[in-house]
Amino acid sequence: MWRLLLWILLTASVHQASSHNSTDSPLVTTDLDPYNRNRYCNWPCKCPKSAPVCPYGVSLLTDGCDCCKACAKQVGETCNERDTCDYHKGLYCDYSADKPRYEKGVCAYVMGTGCEYNGVIYRNGQSFQPNCKYRCLCVNGAIGCVSLCTESLPPRVWCQSPKRVKITGQCCEKWICEESRKPRKTNPRHAPEESLTTNDIWHTNCITQTTPWSPCSKTCGRGTSLRISNDNAGCVMEKETRLCNLRPCEVDITKHFRPGKKCLNIYREPEFQNFTISGCISKKAYWPKYCGICTDERCCIPYKSKTIEVEFECPNGSVLTWKYMWINACFCNLSCRNPNDIFADLEQYYEFNEIVN
Repeated sequence: MWRLLLWILLTASVHQASSHNSTDSPLVTTDLDPYNRNRYCNWPCKCPKSAPVCPYGVSLLTDGCDCCKACAKQVGETCNERDTCDYHKGLYCDYSADKPRYEKGVCAYVMGTGCEYNGVIYRNGQSFQPNCKYRCLCVNGAIGCVSLCTESLPPRVWCQSPKRVKITGQCCEKWICEESRKPRKTNPRHAPEESLTTNDIWHTNCITQTTPWSPCSKTCGRGTSLRISNDNAGCVMEKETRLCNLRPCEVDITKHFRPGKKCLNIYREPEFQNFTISGCISKKAYWPKYCGICTDERCCIPYKSKTIEVEFECPNGSVLTWKYMWINACFCNLSCRNPNDIFADLEQYYEFNEIVN
């Protein structure tokens, strides 16, 4: 009898153990369930009051949850649906190593076109520093650069004679201001005093500040040039615009070269002409000078210019007055901007010398 009871107890214990193992098996396979993924995005969004400060060269992007600003993950770093990769550098989140859940990935480069600069090949998304002045980034065949020399900027407003100088032992040049000392104008001792109006007193206390004219917006045809000045009745900084035309687009200037020459620094139309703008015609006819062109590596730019006022008469009878850049002299040399120089637009310097009538 006791043997039968012992056999029943042993059978029950074995059955309980087998049933226990059968309930544990789903817990073991649960981790491999592709539908059991961690949740990285939570709504409503809860973002910090201020955006994070990213390291130099790291993009500040909206996270994958479309909620908060976050520093983008870089190559080799872990990414997920919230922590996105820096797509500005051609990176994407590679989930191939996390099969079958595809929950976590690693930032890797998209197979894109590389870049070539100065004989060196850079892969897509690679950041490089070709010299001490610039840091560049290759993005699918295109190179974008930022200047590292940002501490010294030209004093465009208050300085009339800016100059950039090279400092020994330093990579970046610095701007200095060379103000010419002008003699003071004084009245003779026994000269009668003039009565000053309020406007005269205002102009007496106003220090004229004028920036140089910006380069013409077009290399041929009519463009515009800008500057900022307070040389007005209110002594207020205002933006001024003038018309400019470095050379006509429709004329083949090379046909006017002298035999054996590769440059023509000054070109003029064969006869006087009237300027036109928006259907309005200048009251006077002019014979302006234009900068020529070169067939070699040299370029021609204005050397001396001045600003004149041109009156335009419109079909409805109204009269408009525009400032106009009048070119006095041009020169052709190798110191112009190289069209193949990717850093040319990052340079800050003055183009033209303005002369006074």
